[in-house]
Amino acid sequence: MANTKIAFSASLTTSDPNVRPVVIIGQVKHLLKVPFEKVKCKLQPRVTEEVYNAAALNLQPSPTDTCSLWLSNATLAALPTKASRHNTPSRGHSISRIVKSCASGGDEFFLIVCERANAFASACAVARAFPLYSRKSGVGLTKRTVTVEFIFVGENSEDPLSDKDLQCMTDTAYAIRLAAKIVDIPCSEMHTDAFIQEITTVGKELGISPKIVQGEDLDKQGFGGLYGVGKCAVHKPALAVLSHTPEGASRTIAWVGKGIVYDTGGLS
Repeated sequence: MANTKIAFSASLTTSDPNVRPVVIIGQVKHLLKVPFEKVKCKLQPRVTEEVYNAAALNLQPSPTDTCSLWLSNATLAALPTKASRHNTPSRGHSISRIVKSCASGGDEFFLIVCERANAFASACAVARAFPLYSRKSGVGLTKRTVTVEFIFVGENSEDPLSDKDLQCMTDTAYAIRLAAKIVDIPCSEMHTDAFIQEITTVGKELGISPKIVQGEDLDKQGFGGLYGVGKCAVHKPALAVLSHTPEGASRTIAWVGKGIVYDTGGLS
């Protein structure tokens, strides 16, 4: 799905399900607050008001439920009614599952009906359904655009998403998919040299030049432990540092993580 572009929109656009499929997702209590008049721009001329209202009233999520409005090109999907301590008010885990199961494979719309406060979490949930890495044959060969739109209900429902909000969603969706890609790629491909390339690419986007210490230089600079567990690998162990030094900063904060792609299991 590397050729899938995710776009976020602050307003609803007019589309025909016969041309671009649409999936409307929300909790039943939220879906029932949205009149057909508000969503008809995504459904006409294929879906009537009578069909839409009947589908919304007949949704019985356990924990989720879907109802076809017109073939497989227009779908109404209900999120769980209850939230346990293991999930969130946005029901993000279920949004990801619904998006993944209902995705058509081409250009399409996902319309999220939610409270304004849950828009960001819902956007992140959609991003999770479209990984950048796959080794399945035929996957990701065709470029497509998935557009995510929102209808807000409840508190602050009249407060639209700003350009800053949309950019934040876009950047976070990219970060989620990138992090998943790095984890999903097997170590035979995501070895230390490939990892360094990913780090360099991110650094370039942020205007940061990473400091890379690799191979025997690790031992020379006192990183014997890191060098010892990976020195036998074809792709030598490395330490990569990305630093941001804002003007006027008074404290140094370090985030340290391990990207294990090869390990002998000990220093011996």
